[in-house]
Amino acid sequence: MSDKKSKSKTVRPITGAANKKFPPLREVTPETRLEIRSTPEEQMNLYPLDTFEYEYPGSPVEINFTSTEFTAICPFSDFPDFATLRIRYVPYRRCVELKSLKLYINSFRDVKIFHEHVVNRILEDFVAACDPLEFHLEGDFNLRGNIKTVIRASYYRGPSKKTPARIARN
Repeated sequence: MSDKKSKSKTVRPITGAANKKFPPLREVTPETRLEIRSTPEEQMNLYPLDTFEYEYPGSPVEINFTSTEFTAICPFSDFPDFATLRIRYVPYRRCVELKSLKLYINSFRDVKIFHEHVVNRILEDFVAACDPLEFHLEGDFNLRGNIKTVIRASYYRGPSKKTPARIARN
């Protein structure tokens, strides 16, 4: 073990002008009058991700987490969406603290958000907190209306810090 003292760091989820804002969609079609009411970003109240210093930079390790009880709210129906989240990352200088990750994931329970958006939101918040060498997230959502949805997003740290490169696909 190293004699260095580990410095803890807390990073709040991304908010503000850095994200592109699109006007909220209120109606899908005039015939059905379906409303989409996603939770505004400033009202999500997501728990902050805490991190700690990775004492072995230059010795890459792969860290895997699985959360089998992820829930969020469907912006169309207001019904809960359930998923298994699979996180895989290689730390650079910071690691995520597990209790804060659990509380962060659980804080989506009252958030109305689409599958694709929640996966990319978690990617952005994790990268902002940890600045990993690479990060991979799979959201494996339960069947809804006879449709199975799996969303994957990845980030690779380049030679210079850039905006996360997102890859989302079904």
